[in-house]
Amino acid sequence: MSINKFFQLVQIKAKLASFISFSLGTAYAIYRYRSFNLDNFIIMFISVMAFAMATTAINNYIDDKKEKNNLMKNNFIEKYGMNETKVLLIIFTFLTIATIAGIVLTLRTNIVVLFLGIISFGIGIFYTFGPIPISRMPLGEIFSGFFEGFIVIFLAIYIHIYDTNIISFTYQKNILSFNINVLEILSIFLYAIPTVIGIANIMLANNICDLEEDILNDRFTLPYYIGKPMALKLFKLLYYIAYADIAVLVALKMLPLASLFILLTLIIVNRNINIFQKGPSKSKNFILSIKNFVLINATQVIILGIMTILIKIL
Repeated sequence: MSINKFFQLVQIKAKLASFISFSLGTAYAIYRYRSFNLDNFIIMFISVMAFAMATTAINNYIDDKKEKNNLMKNNFIEKYGMNETKVLLIIFTFLTIATIAGIVLTLRTNIVVLFLGIISFGIGIFYTFGPIPISRMPLGEIFSGFFEGFIVIFLAIYIHIYDTNIISFTYQKNILSFNINVLEILSIFLYAIPTVIGIANIMLANNICDLEEDILNDRFTLPYYIGKPMALKLFKLLYYIAYADIAVLVALKMLPLASLFILLTLIIVNRNINIFQKGPSKSKNFILSIKNFVLINATQVIILGIMTILIKIL
């Protein structure tokens, strides 16, 4: 399989979402907790990216198998001339890499990483696999946003501060105890909201563009249930919630004052929203949802990086 076909199979450009989520978690761990573990960083990066590519390949493979609308010629494997055996080998290889890296990371940290990793693996695989895949239900935006947004960010932070008892399990004298620092978890969740929303909106934009085709293929996503006009309104509203969240975080001093510069990106994001709302198209303007995600969240990573450097210098 050529490198170009491989990139098509795993949709390498879409992996930017996982990379940015991971980067946001790392940046926050360094900025807020002043903690960074290089070995854990590398191991989790390998696990996250390998699993992201595996799940995308599974998604394309399963959709290819379930494709009904042959007249639209969306048969993925046939379209790109891929060998089915090689596709399955790639899926197995990346799942194996992600699993091994996850186990190593668990051994270096604690059972919390294993617990969240198993749940994330399960959701990722059953997103497109099984009798009723999540992607064929009106829950895709919620699951993709929560797990690829919040859980990835949380784990990217946790691997650096696992020994601070933000979450802990203890087993003593036949008693299993679970402790959680609610305030810290809530602060991380609030920090992750723009990422959660950005990823959810990428999925929502995709489902809006594919609505007619999805119906033909028995995939009844959120836009099917609430209608395309309402889905487009939701698409816009979610971005505004993300910006409001950033303002609140700055007001609560959970983010530096410089994070208010992110609000300036609303000018470009709002323009992209209007373009998409006028005529949603997979080929023409779906990419704007990805650009919005990158613009908002990459700006946050850069700001936290700069502030961390300034704090060390000053």
